[in-house]
Amino acid sequence: NFACAAGVARLSCKAMNRRTFLQRTGVACFGFGLFGALAPRSRRARDFDLLIRGGLVLDGSGAEGRRLDVAVQEGRIAALGDLSEARANRILAADGLVVAPGFIDVHAHSEDELLVNPRAESKVRQGVTTEILGQDGNSVAPLTSEMQAKLNESYRDTYGLTVDWYDFPGYFKRLQQSGTAVNVGTLVGQGTLREYVVGLVDRPASRQEFDRMQALARAALAQGALGISSGLEYTPGGFATREELIHICRAMEFGKGLYATHMRDEADFVLQALDEAIEVARNAEVALHISHLKCMGQRNWSKLATVFDKIQRARYKGVSITMDRYPYTAYNTSLSSLFPLWAREGGDEAFLRRLRDPALLPKIREATLSKVELIGSWDAVLITSVELEKNKPFLGKRVSQVVSGNGQEAFEFVRKLIIEENNGVDMCGFAMSEANTRAILAHPACMVASDASARADYGLLRHSHPHPRTYGTFPRVLAKYVREEHALTLPEAVRKMTALPAARFGIRQRGRIQEGFFADLVLFDSAKIQDKATYSEPHRYPEGIEFVLVNGQIVVEQGAHTGALPGQIV
Repeated sequence: NFACAAGVARLSCKAMNRRTFLQRTGVACFGFGLFGALAPRSRRARDFDLLIRGGLVLDGSGAEGRRLDVAVQEGRIAALGDLSEARANRILAADGLVVAPGFIDVHAHSEDELLVNPRAESKVRQGVTTEILGQDGNSVAPLTSEMQAKLNESYRDTYGLTVDWYDFPGYFKRLQQSGTAVNVGTLVGQGTLREYVVGLVDRPASRQEFDRMQALARAALAQGALGISSGLEYTPGGFATREELIHICRAMEFGKGLYATHMRDEADFVLQALDEAIEVARNAEVALHISHLKCMGQRNWSKLATVFDKIQRARYKGVSITMDRYPYTAYNTSLSSLFPLWAREGGDEAFLRRLRDPALLPKIREATLSKVELIGSWDAVLITSVELEKNKPFLGKRVSQVVSGNGQEAFEFVRKLIIEENNGVDMCGFAMSEANTRAILAHPACMVASDASARADYGLLRHSHPHPRTYGTFPRVLAKYVREEHALTLPEAVRKMTALPAARFGIRQRGRIQEGFFADLVLFDSAKIQDKATYSEPHRYPEGIEFVLVNGQIVVEQGAHTGALPGQIV
């Protein structure tokens, strides 16, 4: 275009003076240049990879929905509005459907499951397009040689996987080689850092060890970790002092990243645990995120009002606080969590040795029965995971059910089961209030999280009896707490699943339906969306989610997985 303009200018030069020549050729060059700049935009506006027409677009901001067409080109949202004249390689009719940003699961545990089955079936069929791993103080890196060998043994025995990484770039490379249906981000676990430097023992860390853990945290953040997590009810993270936590969190300089904590206590001492979490964030000058906020045990349900008050007061004083929660009244964790922390010191072998020690059993029994009393009774403990075939009949049953049929004493049954399974037993504990669950989910600072790994209703990932949140978290919020109970509006619920977590965890250009953002999208029928997983039948996919796009590619089509693996590391 510019060459053409120059040729015209040369031919006309003899017939015009210099000023006229410059004026006219300048206009010509500008005109041709403008045409050249606008032509590609015009082509993009009329020629897309994918066009979603006629849906009610909830952009993630919390604003009311609008009838808009959404165009996707090269993995990103290319245009919004009335695109009735536009062409596309494929057009999706979204009449009667909500078009929302892909859901972000801010508390997930799919580190090994994504390597076993990268399709992330139970997550992406819920509309989840991004998972945040490395929760509860436990992450896949950094690893010493000894930690890698232990993890390798666990992965090999459970799934036949080999662990060939020591740091986050190594794990990310492994994920990218196998592919994944969802985007993946991770935190670095404070418990992992402590095991790397101090080991599994219960003792204070030295100043030099403080510095080493902080340096490892800083390196992990530079490698792509989005923040630091802690699991202060688990070993070895629970052995850390408040000073240690503050020192490690100071690795997050200049407001980058956040501290996500499974607090030291979520029951009788939940208020003290919350005070500690706030003090860590205040002294380290970092943002605080409280994982799966709850007040466990009926005698503690009334403490939620005080929890909210403490959070609000801390926010007034400048501490940035958010939280997440799953929409169920039962939690899911290791059966060993019923046993005292001191008994679990040193790892599985040391724990099992103590369970066999007659001299320690009275003390262990007393502490364990106290924890069971807190959540109600053995009827509140449901077994969800075992490995030995002889124990598979216990899956999905409450401890009270099991022992009533064989005459065993409940504590002895649980103790022997943990020993037989080498501490590989998981449980659901029914300990939370429905009213509290509703109030937490409705809190403006609360996000939605599954606290679960990606499973499937086939293959190796069907082997256990998981919590129904594994398959139903996000549809359950939209069905029960939005459509049925009106605890949340639909735009606000979508915001809690999309834009709010994206902003909080520093996930750029996701969580909103906005031009230029990655095309992570979910199309669902708000009148029909429904979780189907139950405590008795957990391996059931939800209904009402028609399409899920990850980075512009269709991963779920009319409720079925397409096999696409377009996920990225975030």
